[in-house]
Amino acid sequence: MLALSFPHYLMEAFLLSLSALSLDSAGSTSSRNGYTKRPPGPPGWPIVGNIFDIGTTPHESFDKLRLQYGPVLWLKLGPLNTMVIQSAKAAAVLFKNHDLSFADRKDNEAIKAFGYSESAMSVTKYGAYWRILRRLYTMELFINKRIHESAPIRQKCIDNMMEWIEEEAVASRGRGGSGEVELIKFTYLMAFNVVSNLIFSREMKSEERRELFEGMNKFVEWAMKPNLADLVPFLKWLDPQRIKKNMVRDMGRLMKVITGFVNERVHEKQLGRENVKKDFLDVLLEYEGDGKEGPHKFSETNVNILILVTY
Repeated sequence: MLALSFPHYLMEAFLLSLSALSLDSAGSTSSRNGYTKRPPGPPGWPIVGNIFDIGTTPHESFDKLRLQYGPVLWLKLGPLNTMVIQSAKAAAVLFKNHDLSFADRKDNEAIKAFGYSESAMSVTKYGAYWRILRRLYTMELFINKRIHESAPIRQKCIDNMMEWIEEEAVASRGRGGSGEVELIKFTYLMAFNVVSNLIFSREMKSEERRELFEGMNKFVEWAMKPNLADLVPFLKWLDPQRIKKNMVRDMGRLMKVITGFVNERVHEKQLGRENVKKDFLDVLLEYEGDGKEGPHKFSETNVNILILVTY
């Protein structure tokens, strides 16, 4: 299998493009005379564009380019048209006057696995489906009433976390260690438990927490890893760094755990789950649309992805 190392300057440029505005045809407008109007920026090289202008310290490079070209900068990162906003005033004008034009996010190859980029609200295209998700999250998950009701659950999850930390410290000392613990691991596990209670109305088992913790770490790693195939489109089918393949493998582990949660609830409903307060999973499973403004029902993949993205 072919393996390619990724140059450091490409990595920096790619990570930067995630926070900048990556555009397709919407990134330029035509003037009355037919000329394309774009923000100023340095001329790019064939194929690689302005990647070499970014260098290994993008923030410093951008500051220098801002002095030369102004607060709105136009770059080509490989084939990607990228506009960089470097002032509060320019950002305010952009989002006030052109919010919908720049509402979409540029998805990379890794997050296309399992249709994630078409289902998750954070990266899916703006439209009817996105508006339905926003309405559901706003009205069913993030409302004040539900947040206040979850206070005892959150306190319980914090208490559990403190017990886990104490147990781990004792176990570490028992093994001859210093008693130090990896706090980030336990805060993640606590967050998983909070979300699990809000969505599924139940605690996660230790094996489920472990699978989610390891799977989410891998998911974030592959989603954020600079991918040569995103900058050179004809390499997508080759997947030279095996990022898409690894994402499918590790995201598959996450989907398996979440599918277990969903199947458990479906089975409970078939047995006549009654007199139980509905949670967010019930909302997703029972959703019915008109088939015009978004889907009539959420597919199994939609439900799994919507649950995954809450973590």
